[in-house]
Amino acid sequence: MVLVTGATGFVGNHVARFLASHGEHLRLLVRPSSDQTTVAGLDAEVVVGDLRDAASVAMAARGCGTVYHVAADYRLWCRNPRQMYEANVEGTHNVLEAALKAGVKRFVHTSSIGTIAPSEDGSPVTEESPSSLEMMTGDYKRSKFLAEREAERYASRGLDVVIVNPTAPIGEGDFKPTPTGQIVKDFLEGRLPAYVNTGLNLVDVRDVARGHWLAAERGRPGERYILGSENLTLRQILALASATVERQAPRLRLPYFAAWIAGACSTGWARVAGTPPRVPLDGVRMSRRAMFADCSKAREALGFDPAPIQPALVRAVDWFQRSSR
Repeated sequence: MVLVTGATGFVGNHVARFLASHGEHLRLLVRPSSDQTTVAGLDAEVVVGDLRDAASVAMAARGCGTVYHVAADYRLWCRNPRQMYEANVEGTHNVLEAALKAGVKRFVHTSSIGTIAPSEDGSPVTEESPSSLEMMTGDYKRSKFLAEREAERYASRGLDVVIVNPTAPIGEGDFKPTPTGQIVKDFLEGRLPAYVNTGLNLVDVRDVARGHWLAAERGRPGERYILGSENLTLRQILALASATVERQAPRLRLPYFAAWIAGACSTGWARVAGTPPRVPLDGVRMSRRAMFADCSKAREALGFDPAPIQPALVRAVDWFQRSSR
């Protein structure tokens, strides 16, 4: 039996579907408030619970040989940041503890490229790049950094933990959407008049799902692996999206200070209104340096061979367009 947390989310849904297609017997830990239509058609046992509820997590882990802990609170703004730490740090602790007590043989922890600080000169980071809690921008990155340290701590206690660090996944089924998907969605809806000088490593979400499985099959305990594909500037990403839908990409490059002011105003108003900001200030701060990555370790150690990003971007554009109708 294989337990997957976060299967109603973007990456977790693709991980669960990949595993199901490879004949795994699945158990899914799903929150009571989650939309279970996203896992419709999956041959899986559903356990209703919450990462913050240790008892429900223990029940879900019982009898499982492998755990894929994909669930996370992925937002660049949260009115009550404590909620993010409860889900990402305390929730991860609960899943790790449940797995240790249940005698789980392999635990795959989904971390993030965000737990690795971007380089000063924009060069691609690796799993060995220096990083610290003080170098993390915003509550999301800080909470994921602390969650990754929890995974490492349990690895030192004897739990067979492998960590994967996806970059910026793109593809169909980005329900919320993720911050990367929001960029594509805003572009399609004509709400992106300008761009900032930054860069991301994009990866097909289907490759991320396969990378999780490869980590479970071939990863070394205690090691982490960056799952990414292509390093692209935001301007290049928008140009690729533009070619897909024949919509002109924004030509105006917004200086960082202007983006910062927009983010500060938008986030300040969000605190008053209680609604997410159109321009999260943490997102602007993150954009100050390109988040490029070197995925050589996953390629060599796991056999991770990601596809070119253009087909995934086409699928994402098509999915967002169909979802808006």
